[in-house]
Amino acid sequence: MGVCWSRPRCRSRPAARARRVWGSCVLASVVDAALAITATERGFLLLGDKDTLHVRVARDRFGAALPNAELQVPTSVIHRALHSRRELLTMNFDPLAQQGLLPSMSVANLELRSVVCVPLVRVRTGSLQETLLTSVRDTVGLLYLDSRDAQADLSAGNRELLQTLALEASTVLENARLLEEERAKQRMEEELNVARKIQNDLLPRELPLTGWFRAAAASIPSREVGGDYYDLRVIAPDVWAAVVADVSGKGVSAALLAALLQGAFLLGAEAALPTEVMMSRVNHFLNERTQGEKYATAICCSIHRHGTLRWVNAGHPRPYLIRRGGGTSRLASTGLPLGMLDVASYEVLEERVMPGDRVLLFSDGLSEAENDAGEFFEQAALAQFVADHRGDGLEEFRSALERAVSEFTGTPVPVDDVTIVVLEYAG
Repeated sequence: MGVCWSRPRCRSRPAARARRVWGSCVLASVVDAALAITATERGFLLLGDKDTLHVRVARDRFGAALPNAELQVPTSVIHRALHSRRELLTMNFDPLAQQGLLPSMSVANLELRSVVCVPLVRVRTGSLQETLLTSVRDTVGLLYLDSRDAQADLSAGNRELLQTLALEASTVLENARLLEEERAKQRMEEELNVARKIQNDLLPRELPLTGWFRAAAASIPSREVGGDYYDLRVIAPDVWAAVVADVSGKGVSAALLAALLQGAFLLGAEAALPTEVMMSRVNHFLNERTQGEKYATAICCSIHRHGTLRWVNAGHPRPYLIRRGGGTSRLASTGLPLGMLDVASYEVLEERVMPGDRVLLFSDGLSEAENDAGEFFEQAALAQFVADHRGDGLEEFRSALERAVSEFTGTPVPVDDVTIVVLEYAG
């Protein structure tokens, strides 16, 4: 008895659809081969979907496609038999002995003389020499064959061939699943790459490196996109403003909310609102949109050319004020995180800065970075770093701090988003 392995002819299609069609063609060839081996008349390949089965391929012994409705036995009955079996690669199935058939489905109506069912087990493909089978309960479907005219040929050799075909079909299905997962992963990576580029484009393109006000900054996401955000801009003649915000959570949802906050801060700055009013409005906006389920810490500060530093700190890590002449202090918090309570208010504090003084702003991805001993960077190393590097150039100071955090944690990829902004009043 010859077995034809040639696939039905498939027309050329775009790559994604062509792969799906190729998979269907291979499964159809499996059904055709099973019909030839067993000398049965009709073959159906059924795939499982939760608690039911769906016909994926329906063929007759001449290689012609059949309507799915040609399978007269209810798929729910076949499904119960499939999951009540005890053997991994074999099952006993007598449609007339199963409960659940309609009374009208008599022997005369079904006209079935022989029925063969072979489970399609879930496989995990390894090397070319190894295919791993899973448990008897972990099935993806089955190969159903029946005949009205004659008994199926299930000699020992044919039975083994049939089981080999079933494994071949299972492997094809597993490979198709893995391929689809890989394609979905690639699509997600492409989308995240676009999101990362957009997020990077939202950051300031240029920072002031000369003049009376200078800045250096960086933001390192823990994932493809992050929930940290910073911005610097001129808000009035001789006044620069900086904002650093950190949205609760990580990943895409945090990045979207960070972009939303950026727009809110931008509108507030363009409207020339007092800092405390802008923060209150952003707080109300965020609380209204998230109902308190998401929040953000933020610090917004401004430096005037005559040397006045003003800031509002909404639950953000307290910045360092690094004096050129020696000494370091911390800028106090002045309110709750944004979005936490609608009635929160925000006080503005002031400090006089002298030429050469710096303000170090950062997110909790830096302050709460942990080493192997469970120590936080802020508690164990940040103050000492500031003391040791106060004489560094502005960009040198920022890059050295980034390296110090990486060395402290022992990993180049932070667990949480890390943002560093260093402001210098040159006078």
